[in-house]
Amino acid sequence: MKKIISFDLDGTLVNARYGDMVWNHGIPLEYSKKYNMSFDEAKGLIRKQYESVGDADLLWYEIDRWLDKFQLSVTSEELLERYESQIEPVPYAQEVLEYLGQKYMLVIASNAARIFVDKELDYTNFRRYFTRIISATSDCKMVKKEDRFYQWLCGELQVSPDEIIHIGDHPVFDHDIPSRVGIESYCLMSEQPHADDSLDLDGRRTITSLKELLDRL
Repeated sequence: MKKIISFDLDGTLVNARYGDMVWNHGIPLEYSKKYNMSFDEAKGLIRKQYESVGDADLLWYEIDRWLDKFQLSVTSEELLERYESQIEPVPYAQEVLEYLGQKYMLVIASNAARIFVDKELDYTNFRRYFTRIISATSDCKMVKKEDRFYQWLCGELQVSPDEIIHIGDHPVFDHDIPSRVGIESYCLMSEQPHADDSLDLDGRRTITSLKELLDRL
């Protein structure tokens, strides 16, 4: 019997625009001002640095280390506050959380750094729905790229994998890895057309909106 539903955050419950503005606008803008170059040139240089690390590495998520690396004087708190108006729930997020919260324990299991997780949950007032809020990268020093994170999550919540459902927008981190551990997982692919079958051509359980999740559970 399912007891817990675990949600990713960015791109799943909250629009990914906020993180994009911080990482791909705010930091390049500060860089362009410090080093007297165009915004586009700064953005290109910054993106190359990000891509040289990749999203499977802890460094990708550690904003303070990037600010130190680029020798920028702006603080991460200032950047996150500057763009907080970009934080926006995805369609049906609140309705789905209200409904599922009456039947399951809800938890957040996000790769985003704790500073992002806290800002987004407080701004949307979503914190009240969750019993546990976990930043894999800040709290566990792990990326959701390997089995051991989800094994740790099961142990931390004192349940077996078949008692958890996980939902997220990353096909590997939020679907393939937890599925391999034995967790029923759904990949939110809102840009994809609706499929008649719950499995797409890659063999993944997919949903095109959070509302569709209610029909699958």
